[in-house]
Amino acid sequence: MTHAEDAVYREAAREAVRRALLEDRAEDDITTLAIVRKEARATGRLLFREPAVLAGTFLFDETFRALDPGVSIEWSRGEGEKVDGGEMVARVEGSASALLRAERVALNFVMRLSGIATLTARFVEAAEGRVEILDTRKTTPGLRILEKAAVRAGGGMNHRMSLADLALIKENHIAAAGGIRAAVDAVRRANPEIAIEVEVRNIEELEEVLPLRVERVMLDNFDEEAIRAAVARIRREAHAPYIEISGGMDLEKARAAAALGVDGISIGALTHSAPAANVSFLIESGS
Repeated sequence: MTHAEDAVYREAAREAVRRALLEDRAEDDITTLAIVRKEARATGRLLFREPAVLAGTFLFDETFRALDPGVSIEWSRGEGEKVDGGEMVARVEGSASALLRAERVALNFVMRLSGIATLTARFVEAAEGRVEILDTRKTTPGLRILEKAAVRAGGGMNHRMSLADLALIKENHIAAAGGIRAAVDAVRRANPEIAIEVEVRNIEELEEVLPLRVERVMLDNFDEEAIRAAVARIRREAHAPYIEISGGMDLEKARAAAALGVDGISIGALTHSAPAANVSFLIESGS
């Protein structure tokens, strides 16, 4: 990330932590406030119960710091690193009350984001470095920046962060404009410097797009034979666009598609269907 991107990420992370702690009413934990002395100290460790790719470390830290600014946190693994099942990856020492009140929120961030990073890493491994593994905008509302960072932690690439980053002309845009050429021309008139990607559903639509020299083409729900034909056709162009495929990708389909000569595979499941990582926070001692 650039310095500016990092600043945006950190701001989004802190706001997510603030909202999550407010939602959990961490300041009103009736159990902890009744049982734990204010001055009590404790140590806890973050345990991964199964292999995963670690993500969400900054949010984990910020959650505990929000309730105990003096908390000490030590990591044995970093963002994007592989973690073994049964491995302790972080040691947290601070206010016992803060540790108990923050643990669920901190774990929720790590389990969600590590799940995304882990699934992304599996697709990246399946692709064997032949293509880019791309995310989509199918993210949890309000958490897009964080979830897309987790995709990067898993070795994937971000497609577009928002509707303002790339002109992606899809089926409904084409219908609204009255055709592919009309849609492309309208975008170019309004935003001549913006890159354009067009989603096509068949070879006939691809033939309409290629003379327009857009920067990217998305082959949506093409089967393997159709992808081969489309790639061969596109590569004959002097100014061949970036070739992206999408639609119902699982690991086996991605592995097969990576050998077909495309440039990228976009996978909504990276963020909308990633299983949460199995993690625990274990309090070891108190005083």
